[in-house]
Amino acid sequence: MTRRPAAMLALEDGRVFRGEGFGALAETTGEVVFNTAMTGYQEVLSDPSYCGQILTFTYPLIGNYGVNAADFESATLRAQGMVCRDLCERPSNWRSTGTLSALLAEHGLPGISGVDTRALTRHLRDHGTMRGCLSTLSTDADALVEKARSSPRMQGLALADVVTCMEPYWWSEHGVSEREPVSDAGKPLVVAFDFGVKWNILRRLRAEGFRVRVVPGRTPAREVLASGPDGVLLSNGPGDPEPLDFAIAAARQVTAAGVPTLGICLGHQLLGLAFGARTAKLKFGHRGANHPVIDRRNGRVEVTSQNHGFYVDAATLPEGEFDLTHWSGNDHSLEGMVHRALPVLSCQYHPESGPGPHDSRPWFRAFADLIHARRGRAAQVLAGGVR
Repeated sequence: MTRRPAAMLALEDGRVFRGEGFGALAETTGEVVFNTAMTGYQEVLSDPSYCGQILTFTYPLIGNYGVNAADFESATLRAQGMVCRDLCERPSNWRSTGTLSALLAEHGLPGISGVDTRALTRHLRDHGTMRGCLSTLSTDADALVEKARSSPRMQGLALADVVTCMEPYWWSEHGVSEREPVSDAGKPLVVAFDFGVKWNILRRLRAEGFRVRVVPGRTPAREVLASGPDGVLLSNGPGDPEPLDFAIAAARQVTAAGVPTLGICLGHQLLGLAFGARTAKLKFGHRGANHPVIDRRNGRVEVTSQNHGFYVDAATLPEGEFDLTHWSGNDHSLEGMVHRALPVLSCQYHPESGPGPHDSRPWFRAFADLIHARRGRAAQVLAGGVR
């Protein structure tokens, strides 16, 4: 077996972790975060919401089932680098077409294994997420710590422009398509603002029977409304929501027009800001596929997939405008809300899973119900059935 290079992860507070490098011979900086999922490392690494972050997996064995072309959640890997305890270099799975190390090398990303990820996770949990520098080129601790300290902070960082699509596209049964699928003719149209959308969200929308059109995040709301959408999705994405004034304005205009709107993760935060709330940063965020969420309407607990470092401060939402429906079972932060007068709903977590459990998929059904109800009312008006 080829000997791997020495590697180091240095944190801005001076703490360093030594290990063995894999993936690319490279150096990277980013916010160091941890994810508690036991599986789904390829989906997580390709999730655009991880742009700007060095990803630590708390599960000790990573790479054991390899990688394949079907498990991407975007067109490329989006995390800045990864940290794990044990890296499996001989995967065993009938779907596998390669190793995780080779995938990272192909995309120019460094990884480090042999790290005491329990100690790293506890450090981040106690002190909060912080900037780091991961290098498979150097083990000069002082230099890497200084690079971590000079890297950008996540607060105030607008990253949606980094991960959004450059041109609009359609989502077909085979994925990205330049042309509208012929088989989708006559289906309700959902337009998705791409702030870093995961492909499984688009799959779930299509599974609900929608035509799905994806547009760049900076597309003016007037253009989207001119296309006559039956529904609008405000997607997930990376970074701080507050600097995204163009997206907040689009959320205001779309919801004011009465178009059924679903916000997921960053989209949820944008809706909160559009209605006058404030957002804030969590100490160490929610990342994993095992986070409990309580639906206070019925007491039901959902096990959810999550990936966010910011949240909507529930106390700053306009009083009486929203039903605040879902709350974190861990830290009691707001996880879901439904507008009382407008066809608007949003959740802070990821109902599409990918990876993760399917407990939260009813959010897509609720969105579909809003769309079909609005289409039904419009049909009644055309038929003269509403006075």
